[in-house]
Amino acid sequence: MDVHAVLLRPGATEWEVLLTRRTGDVYATGLWHMPSGHIDGAHEDAVEALVREAAEEIGVAIAPGDVQIAAVVHHRSPTGSARVGVFGAVRSWTGEPHIREPHLCSEMAWYALDRLPPDMVAYPRAGLEALRAGRHFAIHFQQPDDPIAYTTACPNRLQLLSETNSRDLAGPSQALWRFAEQAVGPLAAIEDASWSRTTSRVWKMTGRSGGTWYLKQHPSEKFYSREVFAYREWVRALGERAPRLVASDDRLLAVVLTQLPGRNLHGLTLASTDERRVHQQLGEIARAFHDSAPGHPAEQPPVSRTQKVDRHLQAARPLLSSADEDLVRRLTTRYDSLPPGERVPTLGDLQLRNALLTDAGLVGVFDFERAEQRQRGHDFVRLADLWDGREDLRAAFFTGYGRPLTPLEAEHMECEEALDALSGIAYGLTHDDPEVVERSRRTLRRLHRTQSA
Repeated sequence: MDVHAVLLRPGATEWEVLLTRRTGDVYATGLWHMPSGHIDGAHEDAVEALVREAAEEIGVAIAPGDVQIAAVVHHRSPTGSARVGVFGAVRSWTGEPHIREPHLCSEMAWYALDRLPPDMVAYPRAGLEALRAGRHFAIHFQQPDDPIAYTTACPNRLQLLSETNSRDLAGPSQALWRFAEQAVGPLAAIEDASWSRTTSRVWKMTGRSGGTWYLKQHPSEKFYSREVFAYREWVRALGERAPRLVASDDRLLAVVLTQLPGRNLHGLTLASTDERRVHQQLGEIARAFHDSAPGHPAEQPPVSRTQKVDRHLQAARPLLSSADEDLVRRLTTRYDSLPPGERVPTLGDLQLRNALLTDAGLVGVFDFERAEQRQRGHDFVRLADLWDGREDLRAAFFTGYGRPLTPLEAEHMECEEALDALSGIAYGLTHDDPEVVERSRRTLRRLHRTQSA
């Protein structure tokens, strides 16, 4: 068994990981890796080994409680030797990382998780890919002719294994329960209300003296920070159309929210007139959210979207035709050439499954863990699937929004749809989510029609 210290820090758009370049008479010399090593013996557990290796190699002190086991990879090298690697994510440490073993390490640098260097050992890179995919266990069995270094010329040997849904087996931890009761008082009942295909955990809570709230625990600091910031800065513009933030806990990555009344709109059958009313209200909600803070000129991303597409294509290619790939690449190249436009607060995941309808006909929305400042069209991408063949719904939405898209915003939206479709297929295939895959394939078919018109 070996351990890998995955030191993470926030980057401009993505988490960054600390990598070290091997040198000297060692395995994979000259290639990037992470601080790592073997367990010293039966006296040492995996967390103790990770803490020790980080201290020995880069001179930082890590508290065992700050190590989060992010992934376990069963690896076989090209020579046929096999091992199990434990990858521990660390976001807090003491001391400045520096090279302590110059005879074994020639260089140290931070890299964004979506822009890892090409000259990296394939095995630890597989662990980082499992971490980014949110999978806790993976297999990485290389073949005899495979290179030690990662290369796109070699098939990706990473197998992300499916996981059991443990949500029905365990409720919130004692720490979460205590946090919830500190926020709303003694609880009489708590029941799981999580979406089956998301990694966030949600519980519906009933107080002993009455009242209903929701407890939500996020899978990562990124989603937690986005949601808390959105509730504090932007969601108040929606008034009664959104829940209210009651409490938050940075260490537990958890929030307590008020209950938003209504039935979920996902899969709800409505008359055409009621559908139009719903979409008009969604337009009103989007406009209020977009106007909740002053817009400002967007900046071009530090890495072109064309480069990001390559990563998703590797996973999505089994369901893509050559025409699909050409379409995505063409629209992505077009996106990179367009003026960036204006950046405003966006909900990030505006779709019917995140909306409720009250008996009085009022629409409300929830789930702001993907809220961030982006171009306006980003918020319309997933609703556009419902507008295909239903121009009345599109018209109702933009009636509520108060204006149509500008030509530049319309172009941004079309390019965003291509990117969303590609990432949706990649996500759906790796996370066994056929509904997302099918929605994404419908989007590509629609884009083919509009591009050829």
